[in-house]
Amino acid sequence: MFSAAGFFTPRPVEVRYVSTTGARTVTAAYGTTVRGIRPWSPDEADLLLVPGGGYARRDSPGAWAEIDRGTLPDALAASVRPGLTVSALCTGVMLLSAAGLTRGRPCTTHHKARPDLEQQGGLLKNARVVDDGDLVTAGGVTSGLDLALWLVRRELGPDAANGLQTMLEYEARGTVWTSSRIG
Repeated sequence: MFSAAGFFTPRPVEVRYVSTTGARTVTAAYGTTVRGIRPWSPDEADLLLVPGGGYARRDSPGAWAEIDRGTLPDALAASVRPGLTVSALCTGVMLLSAAGLTRGRPCTTHHKARPDLEQQGGLLKNARVVDDGDLVTAGGVTSGLDLALWLVRRELGPDAANGLQTMLEYEARGTVWTSSRIG
């Protein structure tokens, strides 16, 4: 969605898939292969977006495996700096939690992980998207569409978001909770 948003704004939009383990190919849970993954470089980013998945079963690849490994949560914790927005959807939010980024902050995640997020210090909000300035989170899988549209609207403006919605034939739905940190 972010790449497509580039068609609706004069601002340059560059999307990179990155990994803390360097350039490689990744096979997702259902067999989708993602090629062209670049090395981790949060210092070159305006926005980091962490996907979720694999949280329902501790013995499967995905969020739990990454939390247990610790590399990605450590990298996320170290990436925080002024000018960077860290974002996640679904159970990717639990990786932000493992990094300590949601403690004491308004946030949301997939409904099955909400008790864990709250236990780890997240301030749960009943919204599809929660925008707390430099931390933006979204609930379950389809909330990712709303997250992307919200971030496009916030960063590239309403014309870009409306153009993207029209192209996708999707209308943002549900609540976007915003904090007083939003300008």
